[in-house]
Amino acid sequence: MSESYSAIGLVNPKSPTNVGGVLRAAGCYGAQAVYFSGNRYAKAAKYHTDTKNIADNIPIEQVDDFKVLKTSNRALVCVELVEGAIPLPEFKHPEDALYVFGPEDGSLPQSIVDVADAVVYVPTTGCMNLAATVNVLLYDRMAKRTASFDSQQVLTSRDTNNRLTVG
Repeated sequence: MSESYSAIGLVNPKSPTNVGGVLRAAGCYGAQAVYFSGNRYAKAAKYHTDTKNIADNIPIEQVDDFKVLKTSNRALVCVELVEGAIPLPEFKHPEDALYVFGPEDGSLPQSIVDVADAVVYVPTTGCMNLAATVNVLLYDRMAKRTASFDSQQVLTSRDTNNRLTVG
């Protein structure tokens, strides 16, 4: 498997709790950066919802326009529950991608969707919150790219209080 790049873009996220959940997902699934626009998170960041201190290892940066992060090698993929989008189970993730998510209380701007290389949605009954959607998308990316999994990952990832075994 070749080296790949993934980053998350959050359009004016409303909830610092959800951004903390997004940071944790980025850490769990190997995203290299988190970007956000708007002022709501910048004002609320002091509440420190990044319980695993992922921001110490993955940059979180405020941007004015996600379109400037799109390059000839980096696909801009919008993630939105919208008609005409590709269902996530059918989506082939690009090697190098910036996944852009709308705010919890709104939708992505049409100007971002218009320049996107793809628009995907997670098939659900109802809509998920922002952090849950990021987790599902990044898990899907990892699952489709990983040939096999091993028990060492369980040993290095589980909580220190978890000593369960099977069989």
